[in-house]
Amino acid sequence: MFSQGVRAGSQIFVSGTTGIDPGTGRLAGDTIQAQTSQALANCEAVLRAGGGSLDDVVEVGVLLADPRDFDGMNEEYARWFPENPPTRYAAKLGAEIPGLLVSIRMTASLD
Repeated sequence: MFSQGVRAGSQIFVSGTTGIDPGTGRLAGDTIQAQTSQALANCEAVLRAGGGSLDDVVEVGVLLADPRDFDGMNEEYARWFPENPPTRYAAKLGAEIPGLLVSIRMTASLD
């Protein structure tokens, strides 16, 4: 068991979140763009539950199953953070889970 997100004072910490569609319980697709989009939507839902939004995000960590998917992930990511994006790092996902392409975590700071 783990928390999808934790609010500590004015900060919200979102756990590593994947591209699983909560409505179906399945991965949103088999492309990095589809899974990135769903992972970001899932992160946004956790932020909203904690009283925040994507506008409050100050740091994002992206873990890729295959680092060669960086360009495709970045293409979708730019749609979600078109201006003044938060700091970000990307690294290789250590766990090998069949079909899983990306995991995204975030930190938000509320005013």
